[in-house]
Amino acid sequence: MQLHQFTDSAALNNDFAAKLVAILSNAISTRGAAYLVVSGGRTPQALFQALAATPLAWENVTILLADDRYLPTDSEQSNERLVKATLLQQHAAHATFISLYAEAENAFAAVPAILPRVASLPTFDAVILGMGEDGHTASLFPCSKQLAEGLADTAPAVLAAEPTSAPFQRISLSKVRLLDSRHIFLHLVGENKFPVLQQALADTDPMQMPIRAFLHHPSVSVDVMYSPK
Repeated sequence: MQLHQFTDSAALNNDFAAKLVAILSNAISTRGAAYLVVSGGRTPQALFQALAATPLAWENVTILLADDRYLPTDSEQSNERLVKATLLQQHAAHATFISLYAEAENAFAAVPAILPRVASLPTFDAVILGMGEDGHTASLFPCSKQLAEGLADTAPAVLAAEPTSAPFQRISLSKVRLLDSRHIFLHLVGENKFPVLQQALADTDPMQMPIRAFLHHPSVSVDVMYSPK
């Protein structure tokens, strides 16, 4: 784990956007394509806007979410709607987006339609994770009955989850699919997130705090991008 601290989110976003553009550009020049996994919520919106304003061969970039609430994609609380409104704009409007939504009776019934979209993708070039105050990341929640499945090394690329401490069923990439990335970032903004990070680093049990599965992984280095405001 490498901690990068910034005075404010503007400084963080400038540095983070530059890092991501360099990673994506290198992937395109080396392999002809780049794959970026992002997280939803309020924290990354300014970062998304900075990326969208940056010239890049976006037509060679594929973007998908680490997780989403199982809601119609036009819902106010859909991460897909957020990404389309903030990231897939300007230059980045030319990127390819892979949805984690399929119409079905519920999230669990939707997985068979969504799974092939993600399972067939190559190693990601960058994954941007977030972290809740309970230590969850993506939709790998400590309160979820599906957590052990999501953390298993034999897990499918995508699974459904039903947290008890947060609304809505979820569709989430599994730990093993998220770890299959050349670069993994943890994006944290707010003074309240730093004690949670310290708690996550102080022990290794991912069933209590799922972010630990990434922070303590023996062969993966996570770059933590942190600003107190």
